[in-house]
Amino acid sequence: MVLRTFGWSFGVTAVGLAAAAFFWGWQGFAIVAILSILEISLSFDNAVVNAGVLKKMNAFWQKIFLTIGILIAVFGMRLVFPVAIVAVTAGIGPVEAVDLAMSEPETYEQMVTDAHPSIAAFGGMFLLMIFLNFIFDEREHKWIPWLEKPLGKLSAVNGLAVCVALIALLLTASFLAPMAHQYGGHADKTSTVLLSGVAGLITYLIVGGLSGFFENKLEQEEAREEEAEEAARRSGKEVTALGVGGKAAFFLFLYLEVLDASFSFDGVIGAFAITNHIFWMALGLGIGAMYVRSLTVYLVRQGTLDEYVFLEHGAHYAIGALATILLVTVRWEIHEVVTGLFGVALIGLAFASSLRYNRRRDASGDDDGGSPQEQAPVTSGV
Repeated sequence: MVLRTFGWSFGVTAVGLAAAAFFWGWQGFAIVAILSILEISLSFDNAVVNAGVLKKMNAFWQKIFLTIGILIAVFGMRLVFPVAIVAVTAGIGPVEAVDLAMSEPETYEQMVTDAHPSIAAFGGMFLLMIFLNFIFDEREHKWIPWLEKPLGKLSAVNGLAVCVALIALLLTASFLAPMAHQYGGHADKTSTVLLSGVAGLITYLIVGGLSGFFENKLEQEEAREEEAEEAARRSGKEVTALGVGGKAAFFLFLYLEVLDASFSFDGVIGAFAITNHIFWMALGLGIGAMYVRSLTVYLVRQGTLDEYVFLEHGAHYAIGALATILLVTVRWEIHEVVTGLFGVALIGLAFASSLRYNRRRDASGDDDGGSPQEQAPVTSGV
């Protein structure tokens, strides 16, 4: 199971590290390896959230996610995205941007750093909407009952998540953007942050709204097919769970790609703290992205999210933390190691809480899932 799921990741790792050692020696080998670990640590929560969406899709679209999706993730976000940042901010072509990255790495890093406020505002707002829509929803399982129970009751308030996100954007633009972090100093980026933040919010509403719409349509169709499936069972025919397909799966796939892009912002920006070499970044972050994809599929095939009921909670809290950190980095620089460790710590606490809940459920003989907020409250101080 592990080899079948992670086989391609192992292969890409071997080829990537070998290429780095062959072309750039042991220094290139070491930097690529470090960047791979950085990407995996920063994107572990991404894999958990992706798994929650991917499990709704049928086998065909899961394969699309692993093939076309990985090409978009590796070549689009980890190679093209850093070049596109410089091309747009400097007003030059992509070929000139690559040449600039190779011949003048310091200038290249400066341009990417100067573009960070707009990137942070866009990605921060997109991720913040994911977290808010999760926390403002009534759920059976509650990891932190004293917080999630009252907030879940607010799910009936239409547009609450958008309202809270816009307030966060206004606060960021008012208090952080006027002294935005730039290469070698600070600058007023109020209008840039506002426009980028609104663009991130609109992107979430469009992609998330369309995927939710088609998913709901499919659920309605499945409800109408339940009687036919029951008749098939009575007649002895095999009935299989196909999962989401068609337009619904397409927009879920699109949602996953935008989600991955938002998660990759901190990894791409953080890579510049280690190296300015564009090909080292592409190799290291690309290897890390492969493992994130494989881990997503592993979680789906193993049914891990169903077995460990708080794991998805921890991932969404990590998303909320990452969104907050991205908005804060508009003005203040925060080391990427802090970001990665924060997310891993939250998911680790959620995993421990899930284990504790499962033990208590098994000990009490409660097989129906029970109410974890009553049986296994969080005592970790999260």
